[in-house]
Amino acid sequence: MDRVRSRRPYASLALVGVVVLVLAACDGESSDPFSVSVAPTTSTAPPVTVAPPSTSSSPTPPATPATPPPDAGVVATDCVGGWSSPAPSSRDYEGPIDRIRRAAPFAGPAQVVEMRLFVGPESPPSDKNYLQDIRRWYVKLYAPNDLAYQGRFLVEERRFGAGVVAVAPYDTVGFSSPDWIGFQWDAGDPRPRPYEGLPGRWRGVPYDFVRGGAGLKIPGLPDDVRGCLEGT
Repeated sequence: MDRVRSRRPYASLALVGVVVLVLAACDGESSDPFSVSVAPTTSTAPPVTVAPPSTSSSPTPPATPATPPPDAGVVATDCVGGWSSPAPSSRDYEGPIDRIRRAAPFAGPAQVVEMRLFVGPESPPSDKNYLQDIRRWYVKLYAPNDLAYQGRFLVEERRFGAGVVAVAPYDTVGFSSPDWIGFQWDAGDPRPRPYEGLPGRWRGVPYDFVRGGAGLKIPGLPDDVRGCLEGT
C-alpha cells in the first residue's frame, strides 16, 4: 500500500461549489472515517434518464476474469500515484465494501472481483491542501446470495468522511459516460429506488458522474486519476 499512501488520510466530503456524493448512513461518533457522513443538501443536479428495473428475466451469475486481475498499476500522468489492490481483510479492503453495503444494502457476503486504491486531487482542482490527497477506491463486486446485486462502484474518502460517489453496471468497462451514475441527495424525496442495470436501491437525483452535475460541467474524476480505471 506504500505506492498509493495518502499524506492526509481524510478530507472533506463537500465538493467545491456543489455536493455530488452519494452519502451513506452515519454511525455516530466512531473514530473510523468510513463511518462519518455529511448533512444532506437539497438537490439541484440535472437528472439523467435511468430506466426502472426489468422484471422479465432472472439474474444470472456474473462473468468473472479467467485470470486474476493485476494488483498494481504504474504511475502515469492520468494516474499520478499509481494504484494498488488492498490486502483482503485489511481496513482498506473492508472499508469500501462497508460503505457500499450502507449506501445500497445487500444481504450476505460480497464477492470482490477487483479492487483498486488510488490517491489524487479534488475535481475541480483546489488550492486547499486537504483536497490534494483524496483516497479513492474502485470496486467491482457481486452478492452471491442475491445475483441481481452486481456492479462497479467508486468510493471516496476525505478528511471529514467517506462514501460511495458513483455506481455503474457490472458489465461496463473503464470510466465512460453514461455508464457511471452519481446520486445527489434530495431532501424532499429521500426514498431509495431501483434502477435498470444498477445493483440495489439508490437515494437522490441521478446524474452523469463522468461529465458532472448540478448545472456545472464538473467531471467526477480529475484528469490526474481518470487513468487509474484503465483496464477495469
